[in-house]
Amino acid sequence: MRIGRREVNYKYVLKLCIFGGFDLRIERISTGIPSLDNLLQGGVPRGFLVALVGEPGTGKTIASIHFIAEGIKEGDKCIYCTTEESRESIIAAASLFGFNFEKAVDENQLIIIDALLKRKDDPWVLKSLDTQELLQKVIDAKKELGYGHGRLVIDSLSAFWLHAPAMARRESYIIKKVLHPWNFTTYAVSEYAITTGEAFGFGLEHIGDAIFRFRKYVRGGVLRRFLLIEKCRLTAHDLRMWEIEIVDGVGMILKSPTEYRAEDVRLPKQVMDRVLKAKEKKEMELP
Repeated sequence: MRIGRREVNYKYVLKLCIFGGFDLRIERISTGIPSLDNLLQGGVPRGFLVALVGEPGTGKTIASIHFIAEGIKEGDKCIYCTTEESRESIIAAASLFGFNFEKAVDENQLIIIDALLKRKDDPWVLKSLDTQELLQKVIDAKKELGYGHGRLVIDSLSAFWLHAPAMARRESYIIKKVLHPWNFTTYAVSEYAITTGEAFGFGLEHIGDAIFRFRKYVRGGVLRRFLLIEKCRLTAHDLRMWEIEIVDGVGMILKSPTEYRAEDVRLPKQVMDRVLKAKEKKEMELP
């Protein structure tokens, strides 16, 4: 390649772009929340597995609904696997923010896999909380939707290893490995305990390409929710904790960085130490 009078090695230029900083060719996928995209250089890199972690009621499902709604808008093949709410509940929740999931299902843009309610003659239900059945059902759904980039939400993965938390890392790895060739960008939800703010078996956090940590606490009788991007590979992401708000008819918005630290919304350190020691002892007892 020639620029002016100088001969330029385009392979060397490409290496500079990739290894001298962030790869400028990275395709980013919108989260469906513009204020969050702004903290991620435009979105998460395509093909990533994003772990959404936090206690119940912190906004993980709503963030997942935004992600799928954006995928429907962009023409992606969308799959939502729900373990703790019914299919009808997810559709109703989406409608509160102006997203018509029912229409998307009818038009074969979205498949909602229901692991909560068992219906006869329904191809999109899980009979058991088994990761192998989950993987097969997701692959079948992708085949049904057709070729192209897919958006997958599993809400939540924690339900699949509640009986054996020590298996969380192994099961998470298998899920990521099997689904990788199927052209998904994935949101995987991990529920944390209300009492300790810790996971029911760590694993998803280790294999996730990105981690969105959701938190909440009550001060002065008012519930406040927060979001921190703890990790996002190949991304110069924002490092601050942001207060979030759920607005009827709109959904999730990020208001502003908060003056609080992550430590301010955790249990005291001595309590956490005792909880973690008890958890380690219990997991060591597992076969």
